[in-house]
Amino acid sequence: MDGGDERVCEDGPMCDAHDVTSEHATPAGADTAPDDLTTLAEVVARQRVEMDRLRDLAATTAVVERAKGAEMALRGCSAEEAREALVQRARERRRTLLEECWVTLGTLGAPAPRGPGRSPEPAVAAGGGPVPCSPAPGVPSASPAPDDVPAAPARLARALLRVGSPRELARCLLEHLAPEYGADAVLLYVRLPSGALELAGHCGIDDALAAQWRQVPPLGGLAAPDALATGEARWLEEFDRDRERYLLIGDPPERWRSRAWLPVPAGKGARYCLGVLRRDGGAFSPADRERLRAVAELCAGRLRAFGTRQEPAADAAAVQRVFDALPVEALLLTPLRSPSGEVRDCRIDAATDRAGRVTGRTGAELVGRRFLECFPALAGEPLWPACLTTLATGTPYEGEPFAHQDVVGGTAELSTYSVRVTPLDGGLVLTWLRHSASDRQEQRLADLQRLGDLGWVNWNLVTGEAGWSAQVFAIFGRDHVLGPVRLADVPALALPEDRPALHRALRGLRDDGRPCDVPFRSRVRAPAGVRHLRLVAEAATDADGTPVEVHGFVQDMTARRQAELALVASERAMLTQHDVLRAERTLAAQLQHALLPLPEGRLRLAGLRVEVSYAPAQSGVHVGGDWFSAIELPDGDALLVVGDVAGHGLDAVATMAQLRFTAKGMVITGSSLTGALTRLNALLLHSRDAHATASMVLARYERARHRLVWAQAGHLPPLLVRDGAARFLDRPRGMLLGATAATRYGEAACVLRPGDRLLLYTDGLIERPPENIDRGLERLARAAAAPGTDRPDADSLRPLLDALLEGEDRRDDVCVLDVRVPDEAA
Repeated sequence: MDGGDERVCEDGPMCDAHDVTSEHATPAGADTAPDDLTTLAEVVARQRVEMDRLRDLAATTAVVERAKGAEMALRGCSAEEAREALVQRARERRRTLLEECWVTLGTLGAPAPRGPGRSPEPAVAAGGGPVPCSPAPGVPSASPAPDDVPAAPARLARALLRVGSPRELARCLLEHLAPEYGADAVLLYVRLPSGALELAGHCGIDDALAAQWRQVPPLGGLAAPDALATGEARWLEEFDRDRERYLLIGDPPERWRSRAWLPVPAGKGARYCLGVLRRDGGAFSPADRERLRAVAELCAGRLRAFGTRQEPAADAAAVQRVFDALPVEALLLTPLRSPSGEVRDCRIDAATDRAGRVTGRTGAELVGRRFLECFPALAGEPLWPACLTTLATGTPYEGEPFAHQDVVGGTAELSTYSVRVTPLDGGLVLTWLRHSASDRQEQRLADLQRLGDLGWVNWNLVTGEAGWSAQVFAIFGRDHVLGPVRLADVPALALPEDRPALHRALRGLRDDGRPCDVPFRSRVRAPAGVRHLRLVAEAATDADGTPVEVHGFVQDMTARRQAELALVASERAMLTQHDVLRAERTLAAQLQHALLPLPEGRLRLAGLRVEVSYAPAQSGVHVGGDWFSAIELPDGDALLVVGDVAGHGLDAVATMAQLRFTAKGMVITGSSLTGALTRLNALLLHSRDAHATASMVLARYERARHRLVWAQAGHLPPLLVRDGAARFLDRPRGMLLGATAATRYGEAACVLRPGDRLLLYTDGLIERPPENIDRGLERLARAAAAPGTDRPDADSLRPLLDALLEGEDRRDDVCVLDVRVPDEAA
């Protein structure tokens, strides 16, 4: 609606859009690191609130547009005039625009009668302009409400946007009426075509009482039918007097001392009745009565959307007269809906005599019965969902043949049927055809040709007659009116380059009776284009061996040929890609070897013995980014580094080289470990690949103090083996390199003793997808502490690697630094 965000009064339905702002990033120098999970939860919560606001805004707009369309249809005015009429009425009645729209939708009158062929035209005022819309017939005049009676709360009008059934509406009403009016229960009854009332929704009463009062017959002595019959509200405020006049709901009735029953919408002809039950006795004040009437007006617009059409959908008598003259199986079905509008079943309002044979009844005996009661086996079949779809969309349905058990002469017999469902005036016409054995055989042959995309052909060489099945016409894209092509003219259907081979094959078939199986291409009408076809045929000969008839089939091989060509192209692409990846792996391996040379034998650094092992992945064609550094610093200390760059290939190798040389350079020039990690993190964030990440352990061994100081960035902790026991060092804080700028790194320290063994490693040593990484860490600790894996000889890492990697198809590189403190260092 134009200008739909305008508020008519203070609590109008439309609200201004809220600005969505992002969180401010915490600076890198802040005292504490940001809580990423809390920040993410706050963002998700704000997004949910915004989504709810947008849903309410869309629902509000839909209600306003429906009300405006109703005004245009009833008054024959323009959209702008309809909008102005709604706004003016809302202002005069001291309502929000949304409230007025609900009231308008609930009190719609019938359009004014017009002559045949005439369209509604807006009236023209004396000045030449259109006359503003007048109030709809049956809509209360726009008299302002008394000063002491406020309008119905706008929050109820907004709450109605989310109501999807009468039961939800009853629950919503009780939530809004209980605090202000002392309501303890709310009931909603709908009037059926028979005049009886059915409980459509309730809240505040138990299910047993609801089941007891689900159906109310059209009898006197009940307040709800009385309110609907007179079109006036019934206020039951004196319990002793009211129980003598009416049969009161409740077990016991004294549970609710006062009640109100209001027709919805107000006046005669209302279909719903709203009941408000209170435990407290006493009269409803004039203000409360006006408010409850306003609530009923609001609910009328929402209830119109639920609908319960139960009357015959078409003139059953007229349809039955037509059915009596037809030798077919047919039914006229009228949907039976629940108060919420859901189709529960269909009533049979007309039936042909032959339609009753499948149930062992006559057609007349089916009339008035329920469809699913007569045909219970169809409830789970595709037919019933198809009926519901046809009712909802108006699209006819014609299903595939299906088997159904008939009762013939008291004996069950399995038959095959084809069914068609057609909409008719809000109802359905269901017709079906019983197939004989020959019909089923013909249908199977047609299905075989359709599924195999082939069709039979026949040529009589004596009479010149030709016969094609329908599928052959479809394959060639030829009109049935033109008839089949003669055998001699078949080569003309092929492309010029394929005609000679097809002509030779047909000539041998016709002259010598040789069978043929020849592929050819044919250009058919757009959009099919060129098709790859196959003709298989043989000749029937007379007593002298002369061919007199040719029969066979034509098959469309286009899909298979396209699949073959696609497979060949895919294989070529795979071979090309494999060569490219193999060349890239070779180049990356050479580059990695040049940038990360492995030492020959064991290293001696700052009094430590360091052994290095690097094992590339066994599967795949990519080279990883695992790396290490083990050098002695100018001051006599040792620098030990292990890192792992996410990803594989040349990019990972390039990032690895950048981090390896930069880390060594910064520590050699005096940078602290945490300072180096902070600068490396900034380096990755501003590198060419903004999404590159890496983990790292950066350790410095102070020889004079036998002290290991280390920091980490999202890496696994070092493993210390001492006196035959293994434990992982406690990790200082530190986030993955390249993840975020707002992070801080910490240090940890550990004094190493003679005989200690320290392992620095990458995740390829322990990860075994899909198991949890904790199991891999436990496996590493057991293997490192096991007897026989802690040998002081030159190849002390081999027993540990064999215990962890033997028989494993590694998907990642493995890099290990084995650091030992010699006994003589003490």
